[in-house]
Parts: sequence; C-alpha cells; structure tokens
Amino acid sequence: MNLISNFKSAKSTIVSFLIALFPISFIAGNMIININLFLLILATIFFFRKEILRFEIQLLDKLIISFFILILITGPINDYQIYSNKLFPRDHFVLNYKPFLFLRFLLLYFILRFLIVENLINFKYFFLISLFCILFVSFDILFQFFNGKDIFGYKIIDTKLSGPFGSELIAGSYLQRFSLFALFLFPIFYNSESMNKLQKYLTPILVIIILIGIILSGNRMPLIMFVFILLLMSFFQKQLRKFILPFLISFILIFFIAFNFSYKVKLNFLRFHTQITKMASYVINYDEKTEKTSQYFREFSTFYDTWQMNKYIGGGIKNFRFFCHIRPNIEKNAKFICNMHPHNYYLEILTETGVIGFIIMTIIFFMIIYKTFLKRYFGNQSYANDKLMIPFIYLFIAEIFPIKSTGSFFTTGNTTYLFLIMTILIGLSYKYSNNNKN
Repeated sequence: MNLISNFKSAKSTIVSFLIALFPISFIAGNMIININLFLLILATIFFFRKEILRFEIQLLDKLIISFFILILITGPINDYQIYSNKLFPRDHFVLNYKPFLFLRFLLLYFILRFLIVENLINFKYFFLISLFCILFVSFDILFQFFNGKDIFGYKIIDTKLSGPFGSELIAGSYLQRFSLFALFLFPIFYNSESMNKLQKYLTPILVIIILIGIILSGNRMPLIMFVFILLLMSFFQKQLRKFILPFLISFILIFFIAFNFSYKVKLNFLRFHTQITKMASYVINYDEKTEKTSQYFREFSTFYDTWQMNKYIGGGIKNFRFFCHIRPNIEKNAKFICNMHPHNYYLEILTETGVIGFIIMTIIFFMIIYKTFLKRYFGNQSYANDKLMIPFIYLFIAEIFPIKSTGSFFTTGNTTYLFLIMTILIGLSYKYSNNNKN
C-alpha cells in the first residue's frame, strides 16, 4: 500500500510541477507555453488514463464542449465561403487546421478539472513560482527603467517598458494577472502565527513592488484592473477592509512620484488622458469619422460590419483580420482600415463565433461567477471559508471584465491563461460541492 501511495504521490508531484511552470512559460513565450501545455496533457493521460475514463460530465462541461464543436463547424463552412466566392486570395487553408489545434485547450480543461476534483494538484508550487516570477519581472522593469535596457538587453520602447518580454508590451498585464498568487502565497500556505505577523510587512511591500512595476511598464489597463480587483476584494473580504485607505494613499503617492519624476511615465499617462478625452467626445458627439476620434474606438467600430457578414456562427477563429478588409461600408481611403482583432474579448467572440458562440460563452462566464463568487459570498457553500479560491475568483473577474481593451481571445497566451483560471475555479467548485454532498 505504501508503494502504491508513494507512486501516486510522485505522479501528483510531477503534474503539480508542470502546472507550476506556467508562470515561467508565460515569460518565455508562446512556444514554451505550448510545450508546457503538451507535457501536462501527455503526463496526465499517461499517469491517470484509467481514472480519466470514469470522468463525470456536468452541464458546464457540455457547454464548453459545444463551444469547441461550434469552432470546428465554423471552420469548414467559412473555408467554403472564402474559396467558392473568391472573397480574397489565400495560398493556404487557414481555418482547416486552427480549429483542430484549438482543441488542445479543451484537453487542458478536462485534464485540469480531473486533477483538481481528484485532489492531485499541490498549488503551493504554482503560488511559489508566481511570487518568484512577479519579483523577477518587477525588478527587471526597474533595471530597464534606470539603465535603458533590461538584463537581457531589451531596450525601452517609446514610453513603455517591456522588461523580459522584449518587443511585446505585456509586462504590466503579466504582473496584474499573476499578482494575487504572489499576495496569497503566505495567507494560504504559511498560515502560522509567526508568518501572520510577518505578512503585515510582506504583503504591503509586495503590493508596492507590483504597483511600481505596472506603472513603469506603461500598461494602463492592467493598472486600472489591479487597483479594481484589490478594491473589490477588500470590499467583500471583511478582514481586508481596514487596508483600503492605506492602499489608496500608497497608490496615489506612488503614482504622483512616478508621474512627476519620470518623463516617460508622465507622457504615457498624458496620452492615456488624451485617448479618454477623445472617447468621451466620441460618445457625446457620435462621430466616428472625425479626426479627433480615438484610435481604440475606430478599432472597436470595425467589428460591427465584420460581424454582419457572419452573424450566427461567425467568421471562424483568427479570421477577423481577413473578413474585416472586405466588410461592407469600408472607407478605403481612410488612414485606418482594420486591425488583427477588435481589441475586446466579447466583440471578438461575437465576430469569430457569431451570436451562438457569444451566447454559449456568456452563459459559461455567468455560471462560473454564480458557482464561485455569488455562492461564496451570498450562499451557504462549504467552501465559503476556503482561501484557495479567492485569487482565482478575482483574477477571473478581471480577465472577463467586459468594458476594457484586450488582446486577442484566441491567442495561445490569452486562451491558456483564461482556461487555466477558469478551469481551476470550476474544478474547485465541483470538488467542494462533492465534499459537501459526501
């Protein structure tokens, strides 16, 4: 029995370690993320293939499966539309293989959900590496700020600092996405009396480090979302409410110093203010053709006519970039024609999977919020006092927040992160529900 138990523990340690590598993979790039994802899927199937076959399918699982089936159906239909009507020249089949490659995220979903429900993941490794990566990215940004280049030799791009991400300006987004794992490491896994005393100093220091990193990175939306989730969390977590005022004072003070003593930070946020002013002017005057219209609103506005071309099942994943250029009512003499995606998850889901895909994904999001956030704070669930779910809840809310500009929903990095957070939340809710029933 001891031998079997040790073997199971070893297998659990391996898959936990592979999950813990994701924060590092996101720094290393898409290829490493895909390798990490592939190794996790392969290891889990190899170790637990018999147990996985006894997997119980729930309603949320069926909805997620239906979303992937829709993506598989949309591909061939749009291929036929593209080639039969000669909408634009194509030298290779873009949609034939990408929906099938996208199935790796469905495998990731079921693999993670199985591992969580069966209690085979040690999240301590994931939180520890997240803390290490958060500190590394933050200090690399600081190094780049003072030296003009980071430790890898990447230079500052205009007014923004990319840190270890090179030409990709996502350092602030990375810090925001993994911030709560660093902040919750000690409350969840080191909850001794001595550590509780130490937390009073460690947590504020970590928050300040993350704030400085996001502000210097120049990523404005991640800064807004980081402040938002901390305030939201403080509102619903009674023990954190006393920290709201000190946090706001610290944030204002850090921002004021950075804004007034750094030309790059000042210019970056003045540009943001100009963009917000243009957006307000657009909303009031509703004139998308004026030269004062924000570039972001012009990008958002391209989605409607593109969506009209394939209302119900969409134009296929990663196909906005093609259909957008042949959409009706296009101004061919305009300076701005199209972008790669509409810079909002919901608009992209609507244009690339249609009304059907949009409804399915919206229901999935609402069900997750209901099963986790609402049941935790307004229900009598057995997991109401479990801290592990807290960071995942608030990071999920920040990720699916509808009124914000985003990267593409269907890219490797964004989809992996969303399915990672989303699946862990679903898995934890099912796990706690099963424990309650038992």
